[in-house]
Amino acid sequence: MVSTISLDQLNSTTPKYQLEQGRTHPLGATPDKDGVNFSLFSGHATSVELLLFDKPDDPEPVQIINLNPNFNKTFYIWHVYVKGLKPGAGYAYRVDGPQDLHKSGHRFNKNKVLIDPYAKRNNNNRWNRIDALGEKDNLATSMRSVVVDLDSYDWEGDTPLGLPICDSIIYEVHVRGFTNSPSSGCKNKGGFLGIVEKIPYLKDLGVTAVELLPIFDFDEKEVLREVDGKPLTNYWGYDPHSFFAPESSYCSSSSDRCPIREFRDMVKALHKAGIEVILDVVFNHTSEGNHQGPSINFRAIDNSIYYHLVPFDKQYYMDYSGCGNTVNCNHPIVDKLIVECLEFWVKEMHVDGFRFDEGSILSRGLNGEAMEQPPVVWHIETSATLANTKIITEAWDAAGLHQVGQFPGYRYAEWNGRYRDDVRRFVKGDPGLVGEIATRLAGSPDLYESKGRLPINSINFITCHDGFTLNDLVSYNDKYNQANGENSQDGINDNLSWNCGVEGETDNPEIEALRKRQIKNFAAILFLSQGIPMIWAGDEIRRTQQGNNNAYCQDNEISWFDWNLVDKNAEMFRFFKQIIAFRKYYSICRRGFFNGNTNDRGLTDVSWHGCNLFCPGWHDPYSRALAYTLGGIAGESDMHIMLNMYWESLELEIPSIEGRNWYKVVDTSAPSPMDIVEPCEEVMVSGNSYRVNDRSVVVLISK
Repeated sequence: MVSTISLDQLNSTTPKYQLEQGRTHPLGATPDKDGVNFSLFSGHATSVELLLFDKPDDPEPVQIINLNPNFNKTFYIWHVYVKGLKPGAGYAYRVDGPQDLHKSGHRFNKNKVLIDPYAKRNNNNRWNRIDALGEKDNLATSMRSVVVDLDSYDWEGDTPLGLPICDSIIYEVHVRGFTNSPSSGCKNKGGFLGIVEKIPYLKDLGVTAVELLPIFDFDEKEVLREVDGKPLTNYWGYDPHSFFAPESSYCSSSSDRCPIREFRDMVKALHKAGIEVILDVVFNHTSEGNHQGPSINFRAIDNSIYYHLVPFDKQYYMDYSGCGNTVNCNHPIVDKLIVECLEFWVKEMHVDGFRFDEGSILSRGLNGEAMEQPPVVWHIETSATLANTKIITEAWDAAGLHQVGQFPGYRYAEWNGRYRDDVRRFVKGDPGLVGEIATRLAGSPDLYESKGRLPINSINFITCHDGFTLNDLVSYNDKYNQANGENSQDGINDNLSWNCGVEGETDNPEIEALRKRQIKNFAAILFLSQGIPMIWAGDEIRRTQQGNNNAYCQDNEISWFDWNLVDKNAEMFRFFKQIIAFRKYYSICRRGFFNGNTNDRGLTDVSWHGCNLFCPGWHDPYSRALAYTLGGIAGESDMHIMLNMYWESLELEIPSIEGRNWYKVVDTSAPSPMDIVEPCEEVMVSGNSYRVNDRSVVVLISK
């Protein structure tokens, strides 16, 4: 029971704002017409101070509220209601508690000013990361949270789009990098509104969803190291400190409501264009880092609850993430925070989906073990608020837990690393892979079918933010990461890449022609595969990172989207645009698993071939060619696809269909625009075979 204390006593030291007891929920700062309710969880704190600032970057608080544990605390939640306080005000906390670091892992430090884990916006104008270390009082250089009014926005009837995931074409993109180059021509470069300016480009390309690299508030001022006198910072954003707040540096101004408003403006505009918004979310670790890291929020609010600690000496952190600490996702309080965060982004920000970075950490239990039925994973899957939300996971972590095809739950789509690796090996010419490629083309039934899952559980990709761009995949055998300042020790060494004969850029026309063909081969295979295709922004125009396969710290031309390439590589853009349109038009490219059904022309849903019909050569260790026929249903055209990754042309047999002819739509060896023709411009193919040129993909449809 909570003891009673008079409001006169509570307000005796609060000259500006009058106080009331407040309520426990919702956690965070919640304004109404009369004031703001503050609520903070800390299971082990002995005292909590709430600091109020007239403006978030004021040097001193206008009022300090000492929360009374007998009046402003209910079990483990500290709360107070501040009458008259308005949105736009700044606030922060000081939290004190026990100091038994080695045995309990508590890192309470009253000298540190902390932001709210549930803050919807933070102000870092005064922030100094170094001052957040050690015992120094950091009031003068602390971050502050900001009270935000979420209700004063006109959504104009907007809601999450809820498009069928089987029809999704995902475009992974970095908010800043997409428009920060001077070549973008954007008025609002490098932010949410820059993406709005480029919606016509996205619509023209034909993608159905943008998957944004992390936009949760992170410490963009953190300097990782200097190279040639230039500071390298955390560009990608995979190091959040606040899960509810949009990254403020992606806004065009510093007005109090800017991050929320501009993010919503972006979502609303994308939705009007029929494009969904998927967020790459990082719940596996935070910006507070290891035992030498700064106190920003979680560490000094309740370290032993929010993080996995080393059992025998709890001053240290278990590092399953590879980033210094690991969030204790399946503790009930952290589970609650994660689910409420996701529901916030759907309800208040109209987000359509999430991709969980190092998602396998969500399945680790309180002792770090892999759980068969992890609570937070199932709470996400079964949340009524998230029922129509796309949920995607990177089904592995940095400590060796690999769950592709085995991630708990049923709705989660997974980044299919097996797909990426098998297709890379096949296209570069490795032999004996036709069986593996057939499996990947068919939606990876070896990974998903036996567990009651579907091809929509497979996110198929060739490249992503992490690794080579598609252009670099066909241009470099080795990585070139010297600009990262880590002696090129970072980034993976085996990229399954092939430079087509010369390392890096070349003016050799034959090698350039081969590289273009290889890129088209990758694109054709990706968009013809069962499952959900994802491309990395810029692959459609041959964006290069000059061989850097780990550009996490390159906030410059290495990572930025070069809009000059749109015109320079218009042929490649056209191919991507047309192959995306082809996939959209033919539902045969996005079925469920093949089950042997036969259409009215006697064709089964899939038949596999090699150079000879029905002889795919599953066990041929030298084979580099595969063909297959898809039987159309409900009046849809049949499709015959031939893949020749051998370095010489091959004659492949074509099945005959009574009353129909075959027409060529795609031939990646042909010059543009014959590499993929417009609808109704298909060329009829005669005879019982077709000579497929070396290293090329050919697609025929029946009419």
